[in-house]
Amino acid sequence: MTNYLDFEKPLAEIEGKAEELRAMARANEEMDIEAEAAALDKKAADLLQDLYKSLTPWRKCQVARHPERPHCRDYIEALFTEYTPLAGDRNFADDHAVMGGLARFNDQPVVVIGHEKGHDTKSRILHNFGMARPEGYRKAVRLMELADKFGLPVLTLVDTAGAYPGKGAEERGQSEAIARSTEKCLQIGVPLVSIIIGEGGSGGAVAFATADRVAMLEHSIYSVISPEGCASILWKDSEKMREAAEALRLTAQDLEKLGVTDRVIPEPMGGAHRNRDAAISAVGATLKSLLAELEGKTPKKLIKDRRRKYLDLGSKGLAA
Repeated sequence: MTNYLDFEKPLAEIEGKAEELRAMARANEEMDIEAEAAALDKKAADLLQDLYKSLTPWRKCQVARHPERPHCRDYIEALFTEYTPLAGDRNFADDHAVMGGLARFNDQPVVVIGHEKGHDTKSRILHNFGMARPEGYRKAVRLMELADKFGLPVLTLVDTAGAYPGKGAEERGQSEAIARSTEKCLQIGVPLVSIIIGEGGSGGAVAFATADRVAMLEHSIYSVISPEGCASILWKDSEKMREAAEALRLTAQDLEKLGVTDRVIPEPMGGAHRNRDAAISAVGATLKSLLAELEGKTPKKLIKDRRRKYLDLGSKGLAA
């Protein structure tokens, strides 16, 4: 059963009617409804194109958070072989919101790290909805150090509303863990490529995405704070999230203009959740292309260029 977003309700009605007709035909083989159902299919396809050709920033937020959107585990299972997960930060615990380990990408040994949100109630609770605790970021640091030691490229898949803000996380040094992970991104002498596959929220995302190359799926978002959180602070009203989404310039298209992201990856019509295989394939092609851009660079050159990239961040937007 398709999970429709609020703005897709007219589409749900049309596709629902087409499915009802086909269900009736299955129950009564003498009924000939194919022409009528095909007309409804065309109407639905046209409406889907109209809805998605000019999504507002708030609607992009909704698409980025769609529960059926491919998550980190889906990408790892489809794009990587010989994936060997590594658990724990060797200090406190294993954080299930962050998954990572050794794998092969196009037969090349790599380290892959990402946020995992889960796909149903049980797995979402297990993975804490993709909101990492300090041990998650310390696990990421451990994996990046391992990659640096053995000369393995690091690929990160970012999909989090932000780091977990609970009491225990704060007691165990949440902000320090995020800062150390961000610092480690700037220190390693191996290629580091990051893809924002859904939400890129606050420092919880920056800790994985301070990379040589950052790409975003077309309907993903990347921001210092969620629209709801921004609205609560500025307007004391979380219902102002639409205005906040406009002001934050959090879409892939805005961030490409500002130089925050290096590439926007086109999604299938209707979003990644409507054609998961095509979305995953597009991410795989982008990872391959971005890794090729970094091939042959020395560790010293990688570190120098990466630091310069972030020192210069913002100059593109100011010049525009």
